[in-house]
Amino acid sequence: MTAGWVLGAAALLAASVTVQANWLHRAPPRDLPAVLYLRSPAAARRVALSFDAMAADLYWMRALQHFGETRLRASGQKTFEDLYPFLDLTTSLDPRFNVAYRFGAIFLSEAPPGGPGRPDLAIALLEKGLVHNPTRWEYHQDIGFVHYWWTGDYAKAAAAFSRGAATPGAPWWLKSLAAVTLAQGGDRRTSRLLWQALSQSADSDWLRRDADRRLRQLDALDQIDQLSAVVDRARGAGVGAPWSWALLFERGLLLRLPVDPTGTPFAIDLTSGRVGVSRQSPLWPMPTEPVAGPARGVPAR
Repeated sequence: MTAGWVLGAAALLAASVTVQANWLHRAPPRDLPAVLYLRSPAAARRVALSFDAMAADLYWMRALQHFGETRLRASGQKTFEDLYPFLDLTTSLDPRFNVAYRFGAIFLSEAPPGGPGRPDLAIALLEKGLVHNPTRWEYHQDIGFVHYWWTGDYAKAAAAFSRGAATPGAPWWLKSLAAVTLAQGGDRRTSRLLWQALSQSADSDWLRRDADRRLRQLDALDQIDQLSAVVDRARGAGVGAPWSWALLFERGLLLRLPVDPTGTPFAIDLTSGRVGVSRQSPLWPMPTEPVAGPARGVPAR
């Protein structure tokens, strides 16, 4: 193999990475099929030769592109069918690609229509990360998050936090998190504690921003509870549809237009009076809260 051939191959792969990066900043083309050039990690490693890390970057960009374009698609079924294969290829080419494991797990767990709703694949990806990086306590924490938020299995969430706490170098609060999750799974205060922990431990700005956004969503849920109580009081006093904030102003039940933590006015349904965040809010869509109660597999006391 000549030096010129090696340099040419490197330049070609680098150019491909640049092209993929540019795609991420373009408006997603309509009906563009996702095409996997290679589905086998072993084949990808053979083709990449000694450029595994660069090829991993390329497949990671393709994973981002596939997730973003599918998520933003205005019509048609959103299947995200190639997301896990892209992530599997990425982490096979570079087994220490921390961002791909952690972000990829979030993408895979996201419920439809914003994501594929595959917490099982998210856990599989993180467990693969632990095989190659057994000292990364963050992967145990992330597995706990997936179980807490998306499978609803608080016993498994607590077990994951406990395994993370037993990893050398893990923060002390993971053990406390395991105990609280097991005792109070589904409680909003516990959810807040989990997202605060992720915000404080996140090793990337994106994860920290996402955790902060989730915390603001929890704040919005608290506000929605308060506003719903106002609507219930009005209903009890004989007020009925059509519902509006102006109507509640007139009845002296509100002093100002209620806004969510981003400053966007809350929405109120004209017919039912149901309160929620506006579709124009950065907090929409809101998460489905875990069901409160004892952890699955743990008898109530």
